Amino acid sequence: MMKYPIPKNVEEIMALQEEPINEEVVAAAIAGVIEIGRSQGQSLDELKAQVLADDNLLDMAQRQWLSQTLEEAWQNWPESGETLKVENA
Repeated sequence: MMKYPIPKNVEEIMALQEEPINEEVVAAAIAGVIEIGRSQGQSLDELKAQVLADDNLLDMAQRQWLSQTLEEAWQNWPESGETLKVENA
């Protein structure tokens, strides 16, 4: 079980910035982006475009990695009502 709950809104995602960066924080943030995006009717391509947009936090290589990770998570995300299964690597 993940230590951090899946964020339900942008404010909860932003609050993760206060946590030390680790795999669980990144996973929670990605999960939140997917959940929020889907609830707002956004497509995977729209979310990837937002991730790939230039910002002052990540360089292009990091944004591309994040975009690919987002795509993999989106494709493996459970349908509404299904349980998300998290495996430890």
